[in-house]
Amino acid sequence: MSAASRAESLREQIDEANYRYYVQDDPQITDAEFDALLRELIELENAHPELRTPDSPTQRVGAIASDRFAPFEHARPMLSLANAVAPEELRAFDERARKVAGGDVAYVCELKIDGLAIALDYSDGSLTRGGTRGDGRVGEDVTANLRTVKTIPLRLRAGAHAPAFVEARGEVYLRKSDFERLNAAREREGLPVFANPRNAASGGVRQLDPALTAQRRLSFFAYQLVSGDTAVRTQWDSLARLEALGFPVNPHVARAKRLAEVLEYCREWEERRDELDYEIDGVVIKVDEFALQERLGVVARDPRWAIAFKFKPREARTKLLDIAVSVGRTGTLNPNAVLEPVPIGGVTVKSATLHNSDYIKNNDIRIGDTVIVTRAGDVIPRVVGPVIGERTGKERRFKMPDRCPVCGADVDHPPGEAMSRCTNAACRAQVYERVRHFASRGAMDIEGLGDVMAAQLTELRLVADIADIYKLDGAALTHVPRMGPKSIENLLRNIERSKSRGLARLLYGLGIRFVGTQTAQVLAGDFGTIEAIAAAGEEELQRSEGIGPEVAASVVLFFKQGANRDMIARLARAGVDMTAPRRARASDGPLGGKTFVLTGTLEKLTREEATQLIVSAGGKVTGSVSKKTDYVVAGSEPGSKLAKAEQLGIAVVNEDELRRLLP
Repeated sequence: MSAASRAESLREQIDEANYRYYVQDDPQITDAEFDALLRELIELENAHPELRTPDSPTQRVGAIASDRFAPFEHARPMLSLANAVAPEELRAFDERARKVAGGDVAYVCELKIDGLAIALDYSDGSLTRGGTRGDGRVGEDVTANLRTVKTIPLRLRAGAHAPAFVEARGEVYLRKSDFERLNAAREREGLPVFANPRNAASGGVRQLDPALTAQRRLSFFAYQLVSGDTAVRTQWDSLARLEALGFPVNPHVARAKRLAEVLEYCREWEERRDELDYEIDGVVIKVDEFALQERLGVVARDPRWAIAFKFKPREARTKLLDIAVSVGRTGTLNPNAVLEPVPIGGVTVKSATLHNSDYIKNNDIRIGDTVIVTRAGDVIPRVVGPVIGERTGKERRFKMPDRCPVCGADVDHPPGEAMSRCTNAACRAQVYERVRHFASRGAMDIEGLGDVMAAQLTELRLVADIADIYKLDGAALTHVPRMGPKSIENLLRNIERSKSRGLARLLYGLGIRFVGTQTAQVLAGDFGTIEAIAAAGEEELQRSEGIGPEVAASVVLFFKQGANRDMIARLARAGVDMTAPRRARASDGPLGGKTFVLTGTLEKLTREEATQLIVSAGGKVTGSVSKKTDYVVAGSEPGSKLAKAEQLGIAVVNEDELRRLLP
């Protein structure tokens, strides 16, 4: 291909990318790919100046403004920056600056916030208008939207003696925490999630309804004082002046007396970027003295006195070869992307998370798609979405399996829930978490069988499901590292004691979805035996107080699994107590219809024992104090629940007084 043909092809690709990004808010290539195209065109035009045209993308800084907004004309061009991707390019930039300066040059280093560049005008201290960069000469007037950004001052600080007119420029961005909140809300509403905080910020600023902009919770950092103080002579002083006027300025700006300090700043923040609650994609280096900036001037689209050092890209495009489903430790089915290997941020990525089936559906991700993949720090890479324009028609839609890919048990995916789960408590993919939970204090309370022991027992395959805990003997436990005779004796004694914990603790320990301690108490008290619960249908289960359709369906599905029934039979053969005293009906028991809340540490009873006594007498126990609470049972070191009870005038009783209420 001739140089002229290649230049024309590059211009078309860059123009299309700009249109997709700035006008349609629908980027189709990554930043790294865009930068590579632009750099190639710049190099081509430098080698062949006759190919450079006035409408070349190298001669402007952005893209045409959308016609959805009134135009915003910049009094001074809002320039873009040349990019450096290697230290050598920063050294060349420094050499040019020192040559003009005739000696060493001082710089200001600023984090390059990944957001949307804007300009703000203030007259007599009040915000009068604000706009986007656009093509550097004309942007979009989005004043009403920018007024909703709480970190943009509507009035400048009176004590700063603001001049009659001030123009400040900066970056509107979305914090990572707000980005996660926004995407979580969109997932719940069945809407496609945003690719990254920058796209969400850009789209938020360019909403037609300012109320929608406000919902994004956008933030702002100022980085340039264009006009408003003729006494300011350096970039460092202008940042201080912006702060005095009431603008938020990034706290991590730094002065550098020489290039070595600039390089160290870039290295440090490329390593530390994940510490921040906002995305940065590089460092902006500016000559500090304004007088030297004027002498260096501007060439084409770039000021010669500033440059952006870009970090290694953490976003790339690749092929989605397949979607493999793994089972997590809690039984969740997790779809994972099998990718054509692609380098991202110095790491070759072959797989990435797809969250859940709703995420795949809402973002229309299909097997065979070209997809955009992001990687942040040590977090597992994730697929953002497909590049629709590269579809061939051969792509396949994904369907979550109906049966667990590990054990073959039924998969539970209740309506409205994002996650699918394996219903088999004996599934080998989740045995560690099941064993750890079963032995925990709120369940069977097996002292000595904590996280480390649970991991050792399952890794050594001494325990394949929770029923195997009761098959352990001294000979088996000698294979566990650091288990001496005394430790073995204590653990076996505690395992034996756990057999008498009762039905409610056992039900909770089984890890049935939606069955917490209180629900387990209700079911145990109403049905009395595990056989009765297993035989009950959804309608019968829902007659118990607080048992709704979701809980009932989950219980029925759990006992429907043959592996679960077999495990419970083995627990019974081991001598585990699976019964509970039947609870008195609310109208019959001495505490019938009464609601209790427990707080603090009781002297003689555990929380579970006190709850069992109350429930058996017809009462119920809840976790929070309200006007419907009848009694608060307070032990030593009670929490805020006691203060709230006293505030509401609710009766407060101690352990002895609770016993006197019982038969």
